[in-house]
Amino acid sequence: MFRTATVALLLSTAVSAQTVEDEYGTLNPQDTGWGKVMSNIENGVTDMTTCATGYYMTKSGRHDMARTLFRTCAEAGYTGAMTWMGQLDNNGLGGPYDPDAAAAWDKRAADLGDPVGKFNFGLNLLRGHGVVKDERLGRAYVDAAARDGLKIAKRLQDSGYDPNEVTPDADEWKYAPLF
Repeated sequence: MFRTATVALLLSTAVSAQTVEDEYGTLNPQDTGWGKVMSNIENGVTDMTTCATGYYMTKSGRHDMARTLFRTCAEAGYTGAMTWMGQLDNNGLGGPYDPDAAAAWDKRAADLGDPVGKFNFGLNLLRGHGVVKDERLGRAYVDAAARDGLKIAKRLQDSGYDPNEVTPDADEWKYAPLF
């Protein structure tokens, strides 16, 4: 008897914990986890916490999911999401390798005052990666990022603007001239 009552109670609890959507609303909505985050994105909710979750998604290898999240957050004006879109495009994660798109995301973030966007776009200009090479303008972007307090930008300045100082040599194939 006790066992039967316990099983019945557990079954009824399991059923009542399910999310149910109908014309009256949502019963037991998912309120945590990546399912909730992606539900937020699907519903146009782009708060800081939701957008920051993309970092964990991409670091765990869920690049398609992170790309969806970061694109939505970037379109909503989150500059950190713009620089992450640049990183995804520059490395072909969750989409094709696209240095032009990566540079465009970095410039967009830079234009909105993001120090990482300024630094990344400065590197793009120094290398001519995704944009026409312009060392003078690239240095100006790096200098602006350094003035904003970005330590890696200061490190690049101190190296005489040598991109190899701040990026791994394993990526050199990306930045080699095509002719």
